[in-house]
Amino acid sequence: MRILVINPGATSTKIAVYEEDTEVFSTSLSHAPEELSGLLRVVDQLSLREGLVRNALAEAGYTPARFDAVVSRGGLVRHIPSGTYEIDDQVIHDIYNPPFGEHASSLGPLIARSIAAEAQIPAYLVDPVSVDELQPLARVSGLSGMERESFFHALNQKAVARKAAADLGKPYEALNLIVAHLGGGVSVAAHEKGRVVDVFNVKDEGSFSLDRAGSLPVNALVNLCFSGVTKQEIKHRLSFEAGVFSYLGTRDFREVQQRMLEGDEKASLVYRAMAYQHAKDIGAMAAVLRYSVDAIIFTGGIAHSERFCSEISGYVEKIAPILRYPGEEEMKALALGALRVLRGEAARSYTETIAQTK
Repeated sequence: MRILVINPGATSTKIAVYEEDTEVFSTSLSHAPEELSGLLRVVDQLSLREGLVRNALAEAGYTPARFDAVVSRGGLVRHIPSGTYEIDDQVIHDIYNPPFGEHASSLGPLIARSIAAEAQIPAYLVDPVSVDELQPLARVSGLSGMERESFFHALNQKAVARKAAADLGKPYEALNLIVAHLGGGVSVAAHEKGRVVDVFNVKDEGSFSLDRAGSLPVNALVNLCFSGVTKQEIKHRLSFEAGVFSYLGTRDFREVQQRMLEGDEKASLVYRAMAYQHAKDIGAMAAVLRYSVDAIIFTGGIAHSERFCSEISGYVEKIAPILRYPGEEEMKALALGALRVLRGEAARSYTETIAQTK
């Protein structure tokens, strides 16, 4: 089985070709800011990005007809359970009419379906950030009408959870795991017997990260909202200019760690505070699982730092054994999601799923 994988990001589009579960080709197509600056909506980038993808494939000797399936990240589609979904008309409608805002990853299903349609092969999406398996208790926020929502690094979280289960010699569905994705964004989730029953929403709660605020003191946040700044300015500040950047003026974790090692006391405080907050989030998810936890998993780019992971481990190592899977395996996770279906697992219907959850 030959699978084309498409993974658009803010400034690049990654593509790869898999033969079964082995990567045989990959490249990352960079997009200069000036190329994208005049395109007001993410979907306006479709022609540019699809053209680059098709050109790169042609240069590598691949035509659409050579693939058995195309798979992509899902983008900000509606809340759905984890799984592999056919990219149907409703997916395309929701990308052009996004329920949760726009993100570059939403271009993936558009490009995938276009290429697949030409070759008359299936197109899939796997575990978008809007995956929702929360238990009812987890939705209650403390203010009626303001439910907690599920947004997290579902693709990588599910992939490393399955990898950890394999390493532990047990089915993912038989384990209780806490997965902490540590990167530019952070998400910490409780995986109970194959379902993510609670999560610190990467968009608006939990620990701060390199440039995102996470949870903030409510009264201080209300005061900020009425301090003369606009709604858009506040959203931009909380999502792109908060966290470590607001304290130290950098989004580079390696720089923060180096400054800490060189004796910068403020860098040391922020470094330790970020680890402290991650540990608090992990502790909360341990409580969700009633402290019946088979493993705590560190993943994401920052998990490459053994020093930082040790800082967190010092708080939580008594809860459960700790496993570390640095980086992200998004491309392989996408390929494996498609491969499971090609080998006989039933693909989910996005249209039917959202109809059932209304």
